[in-house]
Amino acid sequence: MKISQLYSLATLLVVFACNTQKNDKNDEEAIAENNSPKVVTDDIEKGIKAIIDKKVAEGGGYFNMTADGKELRLKLVRVHTEYLSNLGPGRHFACVDLADVSGDVYDVDFFLNGEPGNMNVTETTLHKLNGKPFYTWKQRKDKTWYRLPIENATSDLLGVIEDEDNFEFRYQVTIPEIKEAAKIWIPIPQSDRFQTIGQLAIKAPVEHQIIKEKVYGNKVMYAELTPEQSGTEIAITYHVKRREKNPYEEDAAISRYLNPSRLMPLGDRFQTLADSIIGLKPNDGDIMKARALYDYIIDNMKYVKAGTYGTGDAVYACDAMTGNCTEFHSLFISLARSTGIPSRFGVGASIPSDRNEGGIDGYHCWAEFFAEGKWWPVDISEANKYTALATYYFGRHPANRIEFTKGRDLCFEPGPHAGPINFLAYPVMEIGESPAYPKTFFSFVRKAEQKKPKETASLP
Repeated sequence: MKISQLYSLATLLVVFACNTQKNDKNDEEAIAENNSPKVVTDDIEKGIKAIIDKKVAEGGGYFNMTADGKELRLKLVRVHTEYLSNLGPGRHFACVDLADVSGDVYDVDFFLNGEPGNMNVTETTLHKLNGKPFYTWKQRKDKTWYRLPIENATSDLLGVIEDEDNFEFRYQVTIPEIKEAAKIWIPIPQSDRFQTIGQLAIKAPVEHQIIKEKVYGNKVMYAELTPEQSGTEIAITYHVKRREKNPYEEDAAISRYLNPSRLMPLGDRFQTLADSIIGLKPNDGDIMKARALYDYIIDNMKYVKAGTYGTGDAVYACDAMTGNCTEFHSLFISLARSTGIPSRFGVGASIPSDRNEGGIDGYHCWAEFFAEGKWWPVDISEANKYTALATYYFGRHPANRIEFTKGRDLCFEPGPHAGPINFLAYPVMEIGESPAYPKTFFSFVRKAEQKKPKETASLP
């Protein structure tokens, strides 16, 4: 199924994955599905960017808003292209991230009306602050939606499917303009005890090969490109069956998971900080120590996509105490390894739980630590967003995700001119010897109705 078809089939589901906030009198107002879009999502993206640019020009270089009596001076960080939606004739939805001068990042929702080149905002509301939502939406049996306070939301509305999930996953890459020889490395997920990967199709404009790195067993699709491939597409589609991950035994050496990596150093400041967090109590087991580190990061870091984020630099995370999932888990791993707890990094994508098809908001990463003879999954950035699920995410990863690769500083042969790959979620591409960043888009279609999550999953 083409990406454009996914959008038209899931218009309202996609809209409310990003969610919008209405006035109190409209809290229960139904918003009906409409599958007759008049414009494409590129038009909506251009429309919201033009509106923001105009407001920035009028506002002395900032998009100005007021929230709870506080004046916000905002700059555009990104438009969530995966959530752009047409709600019907002349009515559209857009969701964007805007960073305040204070460093806080707001997820702002816009309803618009009008046609391409002439759109106006009819409603502007704040959905999230530093990744934490103010509310969620729930769908009625008649396919309309209503607003639900976060404290009343079940775990499926907060991103969790338990037991098992079953979906088709599409990894789509658009090759940028190439003026000389280029190379690309795209992750190929592997089957393990928690996920079964069935490869349905690889569509590529050139011959390719699958190569494997020796340390973690990751695989990539490797291809060499020429200027003739400029603007073409590589699309990989999988059928994925994924089980919820809980603490598990594994017959593998753990010593490698006590070593530093390029952006996850050990000792010194990390040893000092880890010791201060766990209190140097020799009788505490590693599970208790890991939980103390986990809680410290939840309590002290902010999920903010601003500054130098997305590299998984533990030093930056320790200094700024902000970042996305890579900073959260890199800091945890540096602290855990510094105190003698083996830990490791994984990356892939989180599959929306509140709808059954559509775009996916980029990659997601997580960690595991070793204690009492088992590997314990943790997802600290999600626990930071949804504190009601903090206990769940200490020892669990939900079924609705896919893992692309494990580990850091990955070495492939042939490999990039720049050296080992920091971590591999989006493609690594080089034109000549310079890095390039092809447009990448993830989407999914759920293949079977899932069981409702257990009530215990949403308990603190």
